[in-house]
Amino acid sequence: MLNLLEVDSHFLYLFSSLDYELEPGQFCTILGRLQDSNAVLSHFNEYSENCFNEVSGDFSKNTRLLRSMKSDLDYIFQKLRSMKAKLLATYPDAFSDDSKGEIVDRRPDLELSQQL
Repeated sequence: MLNLLEVDSHFLYLFSSLDYELEPGQFCTILGRLQDSNAVLSHFNEYSENCFNEVSGDFSKNTRLLRSMKSDLDYIFQKLRSMKAKLLATYPDAFSDDSKGEIVDRRPDLELSQQL
């Protein structure tokens, strides 16, 4: 991304390379085009800000909902694992040999990626 000094130097180069013999009307045309471009970009920025303001509340609400759902699911699976352990202790032949192995949680840790 260009910083302010680079943009300034690009404009200086643009205007220094223009022929000084141009009619004043042509300079007005260039100025009008630059002002039109500025107006379009300002309008787009306002539109983007309005869109962001509309969706940011929903995004926050849905993020809280997903975190709550994750917490609930973690609790449910923890209870299921403890129930399975109790069943295995009481009835050792209740499950096949494949299900007795250590279950590895292969889900990505989403909270870890937020901290980076």
